[in-house]
Amino acid sequence: MLRHPILPLPVLAACAAALALALGGCATGPAPVSPPVSASGPVDPIRAARWLDRVTWGADAAALREFESLGPDAWLARQLHPPGRHEEALPAAAVEQIAAMRIAQVSPEDLARDMEARRKAADAIADPEEKKAAQNAWQQELNRLGREAAGRFLLRALYSPDQLREQMTWFWMNHFSVNQYKGMIRAFVGDYEERAVRPHALGKFVDLLRATARHPAMLRYLDNDQNAAGHVNENFARELLELHTLGVDGGYSQKDVQELARVLTGAGISLATERPAVRKDLAAQYLREGLFEFNPNRHDAGAKVLLGQPVRGQGMSEIDEALVRLARHPATARNISRKLAVYFVTDDPSPALIGRLAAVFRDSDGDIASVLAALFRSPEFAASLGAKFKDPVHYVVSAVRLAYDGRTILNPGPMIGWIARLGEPLYAHETPDGFALTRAAWSSPGQMTVRFEIAKAIGSGSAGLFRPEGPGATDRPAFPQLATPVYYRALQPGLAPDTRAALDQAVTPQEWNLLLLASPEFMRR
Repeated sequence: MLRHPILPLPVLAACAAALALALGGCATGPAPVSPPVSASGPVDPIRAARWLDRVTWGADAAALREFESLGPDAWLARQLHPPGRHEEALPAAAVEQIAAMRIAQVSPEDLARDMEARRKAADAIADPEEKKAAQNAWQQELNRLGREAAGRFLLRALYSPDQLREQMTWFWMNHFSVNQYKGMIRAFVGDYEERAVRPHALGKFVDLLRATARHPAMLRYLDNDQNAAGHVNENFARELLELHTLGVDGGYSQKDVQELARVLTGAGISLATERPAVRKDLAAQYLREGLFEFNPNRHDAGAKVLLGQPVRGQGMSEIDEALVRLARHPATARNISRKLAVYFVTDDPSPALIGRLAAVFRDSDGDIASVLAALFRSPEFAASLGAKFKDPVHYVVSAVRLAYDGRTILNPGPMIGWIARLGEPLYAHETPDGFALTRAAWSSPGQMTVRFEIAKAIGSGSAGLFRPEGPGATDRPAFPQLATPVYYRALQPGLAPDTRAALDQAVTPQEWNLLLLASPEFMRR
């Protein structure tokens, strides 16, 4: 819970003005700004900042310098096709934090087996008090693994130069949503992001679909590890059709759900180290990759028809065939294109924009970078700059990026807490549809009040961001200086008169910071 000392009346008045500005100004946007996609001539810093606020996790000095140095075309090309770098591109202090995480030191297979062994050992304890203590310790360790994954994500979102890849990683984690608090998913949610989603975030959609469909986080979350011949579970099949590919209006039937569920039988998880006994005539179909297991003993080998066409493969090849069919379906092209347009352009994208993006999706065999390139060069994108309301994750990350401008935080914990308080906790949406990407979901008075409190925490001090976790650690308090050259060159000219007047009322730098971070302009991207 955020706690602050009682403020003097002038400060309270300015704070109230900031909240009123934020609540009153969220529904309106600035005048349309053309995207700076031509490398000829100087880059308008106002336009550049608005582009960065949309395509990255938020404008800061380093991103603005790179954008102006490379020029818009070269900068966008690098973002759409980033080099294969990971931690080496981050500041040393961020690299050290990630390297110290258990999820970076232990394989997901060993983590899962260790946590399962701890669970069984705790359950076997006879003494009630000892059992409760052991079970609580098990839960706390799972919580730590989940927080490590969230911390690693935030460090990358804050400091990676490959900002679009990090933003698309979050987008796809939300699209292929899992809830880490089901079972032991916390033990491998970090691996789900690292190996199933992030490598394919800008690649081919079919590869992303395959990777998520095989990962234990998804299989456990949607119960496909319980899906077997004679005991069919339709949960994963339904969400594959309704959410992950065709969409709720994609033209599939309940019969297609049933047939796809039969296709998916036998795909599950195994923590065992030895191969199970498989019927001799099916042995060649057995597949094991990490924790993923396809066991033909549990597969329904009968004939199946999916979306009006027979499924001709056998065993695991049936699943691959079905996933390719879903990924290449015209309804999938429309569904994914619409969702990208909602996230990057407007809450209600036009059929014309969706149609153009869907055509690129189909023509490129679902190449995500190609679809994004068309989206970023569209007139609709240009007209929307500065008007898209930030969801909580984008608000918190962009605030810290602007406030500390490359200074490496030592504790992502406060950010994890802020995002959770705002109602968008990482890896924890309760249902498979993921968090909403529209303004209506995040602009209520209650939401804005919490954003105001977070803006105050960031603007008045480090709020624990520079206090390493662990006993005896001390904070390195320092309130940020937001009145930087980036502000004067790229942000101030785009502020409304009411916002400038509110900033002029500030009596301390901390109060000025609060008013900027709580302004309606900063709520948008």
